[in-house]
Amino acid sequence: MHLPRRWLGRTGVEVTALGLGGEGILRTYRRQQEAHQVIQAALAAGIRYFESARAYADSEVYLGHGLKGFRDQVFLTSKSHGRSRAEAEAHLQTTLKNLQTDHLDLWQVHDLRTKDEVRAIGRPGGALEAFYRAKEEGKTRFIGVTGHHDPDVLRLAIDTYDFDTVLLPVNPAEPHHRSFLPLAQDAAAKGLGVIGMKVLCRGILVELYETGLPYFIQYALSQPVDVIVVGADTVAQVQELAAAAAGFTPMPIERQQMLVDNMQLYARQMMYYKPR
Repeated sequence: MHLPRRWLGRTGVEVTALGLGGEGILRTYRRQQEAHQVIQAALAAGIRYFESARAYADSEVYLGHGLKGFRDQVFLTSKSHGRSRAEAEAHLQTTLKNLQTDHLDLWQVHDLRTKDEVRAIGRPGGALEAFYRAKEEGKTRFIGVTGHHDPDVLRLAIDTYDFDTVLLPVNPAEPHHRSFLPLAQDAAAKGLGVIGMKVLCRGILVELYETGLPYFIQYALSQPVDVIVVGADTVAQVQELAAAAAGFTPMPIERQQMLVDNMQLYARQMMYYKPR
């Protein structure tokens, strides 16, 4: 299966436009066999972008086992929710051990929710000291930041610090409340690699529109993003996601607006990841 590839911002690295997210079956414990099957299905489908986080249960452990023999063929990412240098350094040590690698392709500051957190990571002894040092030492090629709570918080982070990428929500419910989509546009204009998440709103979109998955993938890939990450529970889900991405053509603006309009009644329910 031929997946489209895109440049990840100014990094100079080309990635598959679809990545396997660290949620779904990967965010579990003691599900090694099922997780391995999903990872192998992703590889077989041509996915070469794999995402995890220190907070995602055994996700890193599963990927460490499942990607054996493929490390030099994939773009491997993880995240730290530590806000101090000590916490982030401890997370990175565990992450590299779990993933069975000596470096990440992308290490991300995970889930900034408040402006106080943005300020905290940049203070002396803050997490960014660990991130910048890891990049200098070759333990990560690039550093990024993620958020899904408040676009103003994430905007402050990318305006204040030197990041290579940003990970943010991309779906047709977004325009209805504190949308992250304008930030995606602005980040792309700054040269950051833009990674989309919450594409299916934890499956809520597919539950509401059973035949809609290809349209939601098409919608997300039609936004100013370089790659979208989506979790999966089964091999069949991986194959369906990959088929949708492989068949991508840009969605006309009129069709995008129709999807957005159809979301209006359910938008706040779908955006469970934002504060009420």
